[in-house]
Amino acid sequence: MTTQRPPPTAAQRGSHMPVPPLSRANQLHREFLTTVDLLQRRRADLITEGFVEDYVALSWLQWNGGALRLTATGSNVCEQMRAALN
Repeated sequence: MTTQRPPPTAAQRGSHMPVPPLSRANQLHREFLTTVDLLQRRRADLITEGFVEDYVALSWLQWNGGALRLTATGSNVCEQMRAALN
């Protein structure tokens, strides 16, 4: 009786496995510190298209008199992300 071995995975063969695309939530999370930096430098025009609406929907940013502001929630998220980098 012979036993079949499973085929080698791509990693075992030495080739690179494709990296799955980031989810929208991961993209937003990953870009948030950059977004906050752009807002502080008054360069909201450089924020990735569509992210502002998503950040507002998450309550991380809010419109205030025609300007985007960091909310308390957004500030907490930002602090947690900065702490994780240290």
